Amino acid sequence: MFNVNIIRNQFPFFKQKKNNKNWAFLDNAASSQKPEIVLRAMDEFYRTTYANIHRGIYDIAEVATTKFEQARDMVAKFINAPSSDNIIFTKNATEAINLVAYTLGTTFKPNEEILLSEMEHHANLIPWQQVARRMGAKLRFIPVTQDYRLDLAKLDELLNNKTRLVSIVAMSNTLGTINDIKYIIDKARKLGALVLVDGAQAVVHNPINVQQLDCDFLVFSSHKIYGPSGIGALYGKKEILESLPPFLTGGHMIADVGWNNATWSEVPGKFEAGTPPITEAIGFAEAIRFIQEIGWTAIENYEQELTNYALEQLKMINGLQLFGPADNHDRGALFSFTLNKFHAHDIAGVLNELGIAVRAGHHCTAPLHKKFGLIATTRASCAIYNTKEDIDRLVDGIKQVQKILT
Repeated sequence: MFNVNIIRNQFPFFKQKKNNKNWAFLDNAASSQKPEIVLRAMDEFYRTTYANIHRGIYDIAEVATTKFEQARDMVAKFINAPSSDNIIFTKNATEAINLVAYTLGTTFKPNEEILLSEMEHHANLIPWQQVARRMGAKLRFIPVTQDYRLDLAKLDELLNNKTRLVSIVAMSNTLGTINDIKYIIDKARKLGALVLVDGAQAVVHNPINVQQLDCDFLVFSSHKIYGPSGIGALYGKKEILESLPPFLTGGHMIADVGWNNATWSEVPGKFEAGTPPITEAIGFAEAIRFIQEIGWTAIENYEQELTNYALEQLKMINGLQLFGPADNHDRGALFSFTLNKFHAHDIAGVLNELGIAVRAGHHCTAPLHKKFGLIATTRASCAIYNTKEDIDRLVDGIKQVQKILT
């Protein structure tokens, strides 16, 4: 049975206090805290088994190589990839998108189209802006409706025989909206378009099966799923990855080198130049193991309960406007809001003094904020270690903000 207190006790962070109060950490959409098993695995590796991988013949190097490749296997199984060869380790989801943009992007022709949505994170917007600028391609956007969902009724108008790629977020980091990715992929498939899914927010809340989705690429980061920062993953269909040129060049990604030419390693090595984030990969794998031991049913049920409770409580605050679907249908435990005419930074500053961590700003979705006439919002986002008490403290904190800033 799911017990949030048992879960919470596995995170050393929560032993800390702010002004004699436990932290209500509600900035999980930006990055999550790390459980003891992740920290311990990384520490033990650094202390006992650290060595560079793939080239060492001595015992420690071979153990390190095995652990690193086992981590790749864990990531592949986490998203049901056909093989670990489909998994490229990157610095984060942003780098993964840039890898695709800079390699696949070289093959775009003038007037070919890239379909995005109006709720994309800058990481899934700016790389494609650059491709469009360099190659003469055109960007198109699926609109966001007034109820904060994608207007999929417009999809047939937006997709056409010029659409080369659809790059779409699975869950909005600002609205909490969970998009019908499978529907979009199926529509794109009929026109032969490739599909990249930004899973950075989604993979920690819901299981993702890349074979079932039939996406061509999926990106996500370790640091949002209770793992370390500095590592992420790109899933790609192998035949597509094999067709793309390298993103970075140097050591490890080569098969042979002469003074004036070189040939490339097989995938995934072709896209992993230089010494990789070995210890971070081990932490990444432990974070996945942590999630799997809790189980998706328990995670989804608990987070849905938390979402319902938060929506009920936040809607009762006078002067607070929520941005995102009004109920828990196709939405996650993420709540962006404005409060009276107070600036988001002032709100977050007062909440900080109360031991409540939230995010303030445009959350790397500046065009979306502009669409709704906003400069910034305050965002509270939950993880499996958050409690109804955290939500109560947020609500009480918001009421304190109103008293202090009025």
